[in-house]
Amino acid sequence: MDLRHTVATKISTALTQLEVSLTADQVANMLEVPKTLDLGDFAFPAFQLAKTLHRSPVQIAQQLAPLVDATGLQKVEAKGPYVNFFLDQTAFAQTTIHTILAEPTMYGQADLGQGGNVPIDMSSPNIAKPMSMGHLRSTVIGNALANILAKLGYHPIKINHLGDWGTQFGKLIVGYKMWGSEEAVKENPIKNLLAYYVRFHKEDKEHPEMDDEAREWFRKLEDGDEEATKLWAWFREISLKEFQKVYDQLGVTFDSYNGEAFYNDKMDEVIDILEQKGLLVKSQGADIVDLSDQDLNPALIRKSDGASLYMTRDLAAAIYRKRTYHFVQSLYVVGGEQKEHFDQMKAVLKKMGFDWADEIVHVPFGLITEGGKKLSTRSGRIILLEKVLQDAVQLARQQIDEKNPSLPNKEEVAHQVGVGAVVFHDLKNDRMDNFDFNLEEVVRFEGETGPYVQYTNARAQSILRKAGKTGADLVDAPALADPNAWEVVRYLGDFPETIQRAAREYEPSVIAKYALRLAKAFNKYYAHTKVLTGDATQDSRLALVAAVSAVLTSALSLLGVGAPAEM
Repeated sequence: MDLRHTVATKISTALTQLEVSLTADQVANMLEVPKTLDLGDFAFPAFQLAKTLHRSPVQIAQQLAPLVDATGLQKVEAKGPYVNFFLDQTAFAQTTIHTILAEPTMYGQADLGQGGNVPIDMSSPNIAKPMSMGHLRSTVIGNALANILAKLGYHPIKINHLGDWGTQFGKLIVGYKMWGSEEAVKENPIKNLLAYYVRFHKEDKEHPEMDDEAREWFRKLEDGDEEATKLWAWFREISLKEFQKVYDQLGVTFDSYNGEAFYNDKMDEVIDILEQKGLLVKSQGADIVDLSDQDLNPALIRKSDGASLYMTRDLAAAIYRKRTYHFVQSLYVVGGEQKEHFDQMKAVLKKMGFDWADEIVHVPFGLITEGGKKLSTRSGRIILLEKVLQDAVQLARQQIDEKNPSLPNKEEVAHQVGVGAVVFHDLKNDRMDNFDFNLEEVVRFEGETGPYVQYTNARAQSILRKAGKTGADLVDAPALADPNAWEVVRYLGDFPETIQRAAREYEPSVIAKYALRLAKAFNKYYAHTKVLTGDATQDSRLALVAAVSAVLTSALSLLGVGAPAEM
């Protein structure tokens, strides 16, 4: 049980003596963390009990404080309308640091998921288009959530639902046949395929017959035409090879690359079920499911020409994933603009009789912009992700050359720092926030950046090297009794609950912000306290240093960011 719930349980028990019935969970949600440590580690506000008890919050706090069991606490005191709780600092530091150093990689681990499968639909670039900064968010948020859920005992299944079907392939084939060549595509696959696609969208404005030709080629592809299928398979294969370069840079892997095309033969069943249940309604020649009872627009299932749509395909994919993985949750890490689509999809599944639709979660996110403008493949205004990662590594290398020119394995560290900076910057933002991307700000070693956290960890490792100690040597160090270290110790104790909160909210930024706070608190402590004194208390301080390094390394790892021991 985490600290918040330990304190909440004590309050819940004490409240029964005032004839107030609140569960420990309800109290835990009411608990506040005071802005300054002199007001304690937790504060219970008595305002919400004033109506029930017909007394002032100040009176209630004064009555409640002496009723709380203070075992394991330094003290409990009423302060105005609050009951403040002070932890036993020495005992808490001893327990927390020992727990971390005994099994560093296990700290924060829990079996909440009990091995339950959680498919995560993530990344999902379109074939024949480059991976841009727009793809970064889905990829790194999905990867971080997979790491977080695995830490809590779930079994994440990362699915790269490739955009490998649709009318764009008709347009691409027309563009390739009009302006392309096999040699040009082999020389620079994505760049040239994208050029054909962008040119198509410019020229079809004056030549609308090109759209008809594109539709015809896609119809051929759907019908299994040999030339169309061969071109499609080739475009898909060379695109995947290019995508893999980016995934290798990011250190992201997948369990499945089943994209849109995989569900071509699985959509008939969806339509059969909808027809059997009388859910398909004709509207202007198309087949829809009426969702007006859910205050949603109708879900378009089949066009008037008989063509299926994203919705049909996503319904088939959801059913396939439930049957294949028997999931306890199914996550879709897809931009916020798709909210209505997923609301409709869940509503249709429920009408089809699939109550497990409640286990589907859309994890939306905001946009990365450039100069405040949305990035767009169609207009050709994109920031190539591979180029951003390469530039980030170069910037990291320059800073390492300035700060530590004799650093061994400089290239490996520059890669960890540069790529890690881009990933961390994305994940430190609340996922629903839009943000403008500026590479120079992202790869700074100071400020609220990934390199700042990495550098803090490297500093801790450097202290341990100078002392000739590792965390394993310090497991049984004497209890740390240092008021100056208390802020750091408190943050260390918060890590398990931080991981669980990140999972509950599907919000990796909770962990990124935690890492920044811990790093800042440790640097403040280090600036005011000499660690390597050679006296009898040195090992206690070194144990704190080792615990900070272990937790920062774990936090960065959950985000998919490396933690070099030297920088």
